[in-house]
Amino acid sequence: MSAKEVPLKVYISGKLYDKEDAKISVYDHGLLYGDGVFEGMRSYGGKVFRLEQHLERLWASAKAIWLEIPISRPALAKAVNDTLAANNITDGYIRLVITRGSGSLGLDPNRTSHPQVIIITDHIALYPEDFYQNGLEIVTASTMRNHPAALSPRIKSLNYLNNILAKIEGLQSGCIEALMLNHKGEVAECTGDNIFLVRNQAVLTPPTDAGILEGITRDAVIEMARKAGYQVRETALTRHDVYIADECFLTGSAAEIIPVVKVDRRKIGNGAPGPITRDLMERFHRLTR
Repeated sequence: MSAKEVPLKVYISGKLYDKEDAKISVYDHGLLYGDGVFEGMRSYGGKVFRLEQHLERLWASAKAIWLEIPISRPALAKAVNDTLAANNITDGYIRLVITRGSGSLGLDPNRTSHPQVIIITDHIALYPEDFYQNGLEIVTASTMRNHPAALSPRIKSLNYLNNILAKIEGLQSGCIEALMLNHKGEVAECTGDNIFLVRNQAVLTPPTDAGILEGITRDAVIEMARKAGYQVRETALTRHDVYIADECFLTGSAAEIIPVVKVDRRKIGNGAPGPITRDLMERFHRLTR
């Protein structure tokens, strides 16, 4: 690190620490058992995109796992913005983490205390720029999405092993993203992004009961597409629907909107990002920038 470089600051439960000194207990159940929740957010021009919606989802995830967040929503919103400012980040990525807190070995959450509130602000480039211009190739993973009766995919928990195993399958196939099916064999989502199809000028995406995370960017794209006059349907989809689609794209806080041009080595449409995908990408760019 040069003399002019200032280390990134990480917020942990009310204090800012240099990145190298940002630590929590090895007995924290977030580390030991993946017991906690998180949000990934983006900032544009110094403003966090849909911060209130992200915080609402964070509180819903925490409530679903009986975790009490030890800070108010307004205070947490301020802490997010203060951490961005401390790192002089205007266009960046925010990872907001709430752990169960440290305790004894064993699953019992009642034997933990002091849940940790962690805010990491940094820059992120999830996919190379070439993929935004020319499209992404993905494969279908054999690892299915968690059964909603076992663990609701609407809980954004620290345990992402289900997604990671599917991600590994994609990487082993030479793809950096993979499509996941639900327990009924329907299209759910990708390992880190929601999926959309375009068929006969209509924009299609799986409903929340397909076993997906209700993405903040997904919701923004649905609203934006409807305002632009596109017909949008949340409907059950199969791999057949993917293969015969005219266009395909993914959405996520880190990914934003990225086109998909091949699935399971099958060309989608004409094998190039389609006009509706490109239109929505441009509209999203104008919305956020």
